[in-house]
Amino acid sequence: MSKVSYYTPEGLKKLRDELNQLKDVERPKASQAIAEARDKGDLSENAEYDAAKEAQGMLEMKISKMEETLANARVIDESQLDTSKVLALSTVKIKNQTNGMEMTYTLVAESEADLKSGKISVNSPIGQGLLGKSVGDIAEIKVPNGVMKFDIIEITR
Repeated sequence: MSKVSYYTPEGLKKLRDELNQLKDVERPKASQAIAEARDKGDLSENAEYDAAKEAQGMLEMKISKMEETLANARVIDESQLDTSKVLALSTVKIKNQTNGMEMTYTLVAESEADLKSGKISVNSPIGQGLLGKSVGDIAEIKVPNGVMKFDIIEITR
């Protein structure tokens, strides 16, 4: 049973574009590589043919997985989201109680996560710890070296 993933319109478009690239460009390349390797003679001792077939299998598996992800993808209408609680696509300003450092993160789907641009996955430990919290709450997040406590300062869209 696959779980539903929530995406921004841009994130979903990026996922579709990547799938189309795999189907329209990479798949024909893999078929061509197999054909070229097959033309080189005896298939029982042809490492090039085996490698090309394995690469094609991996590509098909990746395509299948992306199609499944797309089938379970839902676009979130940000205008309908409640800003009183942390949800997917919330931008949350938090303050680390230990060192006083303030950080701002946007909670996104796993495939859209990019820490450099401040986007963290809702499935990450911090994302899980922030979900459902309101401004003024304290999020206790279990990390490998203990528990970190964050104050929820602001929630925006």
